[in-house]
Amino acid sequence: MRRAVLATTGISALIVTLLALKPHQLPTVAGGAARTPSDAASPSTSAGSATRTGTFAGDPIDTQYGTVQVAVTLAKGKITAIKVLRAPDQNGRDQQIASYALPRLTQEALGAQSAHIDAVSGASYTSQGYIQSLQSALDQAHA
Repeated sequence: MRRAVLATTGISALIVTLLALKPHQLPTVAGGAARTPSDAASPSTSAGSATRTGTFAGDPIDTQYGTVQVAVTLAKGKITAIKVLRAPDQNGRDQQIASYALPRLTQEALGAQSAHIDAVSGASYTSQGYIQSLQSALDQAHA
């Protein structure tokens, strides 16, 4: 009887503790470097829209494992392509992570038509850098 009471009390305390936890947040990474005039390539204004058409390079975002930078191509306010300009590649593990994470992030961003996408498991820092660089490119397109 005592074991049942102790087990029930322990499980109840565990459930209350788990429910009190805040949702998991992605790790933050250091901010990107300053923009250069070459960061925005071939922008043009589309008629009657606040979103420009063209290709816009996002800020290079420094992460714990290297710099991530993407460029986004927009046509009529829709994301038509995303190109990875820089990715962590200092060693084989960085290259391996980038090779599976970046295509998934690109596919998800194209589907979502925004930078509001989920990080790839096992590539948290690279994912966060990708998302921040993509958002800065989209911000340029809406400026």
